[in-house]
Amino acid sequence: MGQTLVYRILSGHLVDGKLTAGGQIGIRIDQTLTQDATGTTAFLLYESMGAGTVKTDLSVSYIDHNMAGFGPENHNDHLYLQTIAAKCGLYHSRAGNGICHQVHLERFARPGATLLGSDSHTPTAGGIGMLAIGAGGLDVAVAMAGGPFYLRCPKVLGVKLTGELNQWVAAKDVILKLLSILTTKGNVGWAVEYFGEGAKRLSVPQRATITNMGAELGVTTSIFAGDEQTRKFLAVRKREQDHRPLAADADAEYDRVIEVNLSELEPMAACPSSPDNVKAIREIAGLKTGQVIIGSCTNSSFADLMMAAKVLKGRRVNNMVEFAIAPGSRDVLNMLAQNGALADMIAAGARILESACGPCIGQGLSPADGLVSLRTFNRNFSGRSGTAGDKVYLVSPETAVASALTGQITDPRDLPKLFPLKYPKVELPDEFIINDNMIERPLSEEKAAEVEVLRGPTIVVPEPPPALPQKLTGRVLIKCGDKITTDHIMPAGTFLKLRSNVPEYAKVVFHCFNEEDGPTFAQRALELKQKAIAGVIVAGESYGQGSSREHAALCPMYLGVRVVITKSIERIHKANLINFCIVPIEFAQPADYDKVECGDELGIDNLLEAIKGSDTVRIVKADGSFEFVGRLELSDRDREILLAAGLLNYTRKKTNE
Repeated sequence: MGQTLVYRILSGHLVDGKLTAGGQIGIRIDQTLTQDATGTTAFLLYESMGAGTVKTDLSVSYIDHNMAGFGPENHNDHLYLQTIAAKCGLYHSRAGNGICHQVHLERFARPGATLLGSDSHTPTAGGIGMLAIGAGGLDVAVAMAGGPFYLRCPKVLGVKLTGELNQWVAAKDVILKLLSILTTKGNVGWAVEYFGEGAKRLSVPQRATITNMGAELGVTTSIFAGDEQTRKFLAVRKREQDHRPLAADADAEYDRVIEVNLSELEPMAACPSSPDNVKAIREIAGLKTGQVIIGSCTNSSFADLMMAAKVLKGRRVNNMVEFAIAPGSRDVLNMLAQNGALADMIAAGARILESACGPCIGQGLSPADGLVSLRTFNRNFSGRSGTAGDKVYLVSPETAVASALTGQITDPRDLPKLFPLKYPKVELPDEFIINDNMIERPLSEEKAAEVEVLRGPTIVVPEPPPALPQKLTGRVLIKCGDKITTDHIMPAGTFLKLRSNVPEYAKVVFHCFNEEDGPTFAQRALELKQKAIAGVIVAGESYGQGSSREHAALCPMYLGVRVVITKSIERIHKANLINFCIVPIEFAQPADYDKVECGDELGIDNLLEAIKGSDTVRIVKADGSFEFVGRLELSDRDREILLAAGLLNYTRKKTNE
């Protein structure tokens, strides 16, 4: 039996374990990326390892998240990241150069290589045939130091694409269709591999849109083959030397296969407030909208924006619609400016945003109360836009631009009936205008040694986690429902600038659940911590969806949380909990979730013994009224990390050994 593409790349990078689905493996990482919202903490932890110059083939530090600069915090972070990159041998993409995933796809990604990024949408590079995985910043720091990345060897879901996309139907509709089938939960431990004649017809930017939103499925990664489409994309980027033909073996067998006929797809939307709440545009057409934004790492490519510009040329957006675009990279923005497309969009009434994440992470353009906002983004979790009770719909650029013109949700296939226009097919240009003067290259060792690392006063080194006790006494601080995201745990938006200061950022853990006139989660947790009582979080299914932000583990750890008990937990967040010495436990009997309440006192008598060698742990209510069994789904390495008081201590120990 031949290998899937996922397993071909894994086998070429395997340094520990066997390629058996579900077993733990360690793989060599060729490239890493960090961004400023996660990067500061990652590099502070990297420095504490004393690793010096990065050991990967290539590592890049991007500035693309915290751009607004209200107060000194963001610029303090940027200067630190710029100078630590120079000190440690990284490329550095400066603020304004573009979104990490778009720039990495354009400038650095290559078929067959491995990429680890401290951002959950790192699998965007799977669109060019790269095995790209999102992880917490501490895992990325270890990879930069030359250590393997450990993960559960995934099962592989083959998605066979047949047919061809019809006019006005987009790559976004492909991944929305898959989200309607698989949903955002229950896909931990899987990788998605796209193949078939339909896949061969999709361009790299289209593929990248699809692999980008694989993060919303909760899978480990998503990937397309390295083929003629890949070669063409790299050629226009003047990187044809990076091309490598790469595909699954002809007799490869997948653990599951789903077939999607591209010819049968229609425009779709993810309705509020989850990426898997998918409906056809025709079902919701006519709903009034007051805001439309095209951008984010999902849909900000040259092809996406050129399509929008051609539709808008000579027209004007509805006067009740706030319309904005955010090019994914400075190269894309430059191309649009030089070919006149930017002027067409400006004339149509578009606001031009910086080449950055911006509104996707709540950094501006929050919609008005009760307003329907259409966005070409990847997440529409409640409140993520910065507006409580928001009504955010995720759509393709085609649907977005059609709706901007009409002022209501509009099936883009109806545009030719409303306006005298044809479908604006966009081909890749013969070559891109490339300007890398905002990418700083690694320095020589001599020059790097002279660099002074700038550390502003708002940058605080995170404190290490304490060792776990043998007998744990804890109290349930909060009981959550299903599909709790890392946005729920650690809000972005205006709070994002606090990420380099854990004591300050920790004050807003579970901010969305705090009551106006009562003590906050953080206050209650710190009160317990002072009494040497552990904090416990209880949650339902798919806890920790969304962003890779390790602060969703780091900040609760700072507040004294030592245990999280859930029905199920997402991959990256579970790894982050372990890395910061919080024990992830799953209910052996899901019905036991209903018998545990906020405020319950819980005890675990043999916690360390259970971590050392048991798959279960017995948890007892302090009043003796109830006891239940929790599952410890941990690898041997996970157990060693928890017993060593976290990944940083574990790494130091291994280095000393």
